[in-house]
Amino acid sequence: MTATETRVDVFNGLLRGELAATETYQQALEKLNGQKCADDLRPLHRAHREAANELRQHVRELGGKPDQGSGAWGAFAKAVEGAAKVFGDAAALKALKEGEEHGLEDYKNAAANSDLGPTCRTLVSRLTNETRSHIAVLDRLIEAL
Repeated sequence: MTATETRVDVFNGLLRGELAATETYQQALEKLNGQKCADDLRPLHRAHREAANELRQHVRELGGKPDQGSGAWGAFAKAVEGAAKVFGDAAALKALKEGEEHGLEDYKNAAANSDLGPTCRTLVSRLTNETRSHIAVLDRLIEAL
C-alpha cells in the first residue's frame, strides 16, 4: 500500500467516525429537544458535520473516494444511543461522551501514523483538539444533571 493509499484509508476511517458522530448527535438532539443542554449540543453536532465535510474534501484531494456511510462504528453508536433514549438524558449524554472518547482514540491513532504528511497532521491535530473540547462540554453537561 502506498503512502497516499494509507492516507486515504486513514482519513476514510476518520470520516466514518465523524459520520457516526453526526448521526448520534442528531438522535440525541431529537431526544433532548427543548431542553437547555440541546442548545449546548447543537454546536458540537455542527462541528462534526463540518469535520466530515473537511475529511471528505481531504480524501478527494488525495485522489481517493470518500466513504458514504458510518460503517460498523455507526451501527454501534446507533445501538448505544437507542438504549440511551430509553434510559434518559444522562445516558444520552454519556453515550455521546463515549463516542467522543472513541473518536479521540481514532485521532490519536491517526496522528501516530508515520505515512501522514504535514497537511494531514495539521488537520488531525486540529480535529483532536476539537474532540477534546467536546468531551469537556459533555463532562460539564453530565455534571450539571
